[in-house]
Amino acid sequence: MGQEKIDKTDEEVIKAVGAFGGGIASSGSVCGTLLGAVAVVSSLYSRGNLEDRENPRVWGLSHKLVRKFDTLVEPYGGPNCRDIARLDWHDRDAVKDYYSNPDSRRKYCIQLVGDFARILGELLEKEMARQEKS
Repeated sequence: MGQEKIDKTDEEVIKAVGAFGGGIASSGSVCGTLLGAVAVVSSLYSRGNLEDRENPRVWGLSHKLVRKFDTLVEPYGGPNCRDIARLDWHDRDAVKDYYSNPDSRRKYCIQLVGDFARILGELLEKEMARQEKS
């Protein structure tokens, strides 16, 4: 969604974040939704090599996303996949149930992804409007 919003689709970036699911490679760590959103902001403002100067907006916008995500996931107990999905990604039967059972916690993940995509989209729209004024 982030790449669509900034009209900059790059399949290599999509491939680079492919293992963010399940809380970084199914480890249960930080939710891939947050990591993907920060990756979008980084693709806009971070430098491509050490000789380039990094735009400080990368830090401000990324920090804003983290704060918004932390607020969004408070009801789940934290920003980690293990808090939100409450799933052992290495348990094949549990993963199968997660995807096939409409009453599984996947419904919370889907809602969270949608809510945070909206937040990211709004943040990017504000940023683009700010840049147009400059």
